[in-house]
Amino acid sequence: MGKTKMRKPKKGLTFEDVWAMFQETDRLSRENERKSKENEQKSKETWEQLKAQMKETDRKIGELGNRFGELAEHLVGPNITEKFNDLNLHFEHISHNHEIKDSTKRCIAEIDLLLENSDMVMVVEIKSKPLQKDVDDHIKRIEIFHRRANALNDKRIYRGAIAGAIMANSVRNYAHKAGFYVIEQTGDTVKINIPENFTPREW
Repeated sequence: MGKTKMRKPKKGLTFEDVWAMFQETDRLSRENERKSKENEQKSKETWEQLKAQMKETDRKIGELGNRFGELAEHLVGPNITEKFNDLNLHFEHISHNHEIKDSTKRCIAEIDLLLENSDMVMVVEIKSKPLQKDVDDHIKRIEIFHRRANALNDKRIYRGAIAGAIMANSVRNYAHKAGFYVIEQTGDTVKINIPENFTPREW
């Protein structure tokens, strides 16, 4: 019979083995903590950079919006009285950028353009691309202005108009239903767009 080969007993973990495992675990833990802090710092830096970029983008968009607004005002202003003359509305005075202030001198409404004569005031809101919300806001604006006029015993008729370089059909129709004249850019001049049997709202 052949000899039975004896298996060597497995060597148990020594203190050195366990200590080495603890050291490796501790090293990995510290490495993970270091990487976590690095990632956290990078995330913070990335977020700060993103916030700065967003702020700069907002600033540029604001500047662009202001330029569009200024451009629209320059387009509307020089020609608008002539266009209203064609509708038999003759205004003697035109002015820009009015502020309506309350008793504490706080501005409560701003008006882009005023056309005036002894009988009527046309209150014009100018946007690069008006929205329906701008129409609603303009109604509130005129109501504030008219209340102030009444307090000053100004008995003239007040009407409203919305002017825009780009005018969506839905906004145009909405403005007409609100009783506003619609002033639109066409080439290097403007036109006043009103439907047949248009009845302007008066305050």
